[in-house]
Amino acid sequence: MSIGRPLEFDPTVALDAALEVFWRQGYEATSMQDLLTAMGLSKSSFYQTFGGKQELFEQCLKRYSERLTAELSAGLARSQSAKKFIAAILLKIADEARSADRPRGCLVMNTAAEFGQSDRGVARRVRAGVTGFRDVFLAAIKRGIDAGEIRPTHRPEALADYIVSNISGLRTMVKAGADPRTVKRVANVVLAALD
Repeated sequence: MSIGRPLEFDPTVALDAALEVFWRQGYEATSMQDLLTAMGLSKSSFYQTFGGKQELFEQCLKRYSERLTAELSAGLARSQSAKKFIAAILLKIADEARSADRPRGCLVMNTAAEFGQSDRGVARRVRAGVTGFRDVFLAAIKRGIDAGEIRPTHRPEALADYIVSNISGLRTMVKAGADPRTVKRVANVVLAALD
């Protein structure tokens, strides 16, 4: 049995390059040539390693979701206050509105808007990503309730869903050109739900 030629590129680096293209442009607007150029691959290497555009996209969604969930979890672990952690995430979105760079939003939520439920594989990856984000905020809310900084006036699960849906909405506002003050005002209303 032939082993074949060894890979002459790092698949993780290529995957990250593709992720950036999909995140910036979306699935439909990204051509195969865009991907090949960004990844520095020939068509044969691309198909041999990643299968096709759809398979690559699903791998990118998985990587993005896992990476963001890990970053959120690490941020929560470092934070001395669960409520301050949530506030920092919400207010960071307002800071994105100040950036000179074109806002990209969240790849998972962008994909949910682009695909809806039209593709089962993509929908499954989106659900997994949203669940991962929600689980971090659920852990933060439970920690905040235990510490007495978040009042248990609502079920923790409902608050976690509320935060995730508002983060998605705030990121959409930023992409639509909302000014930082408007985004910050909305973020403060979301935070008030924790009092």
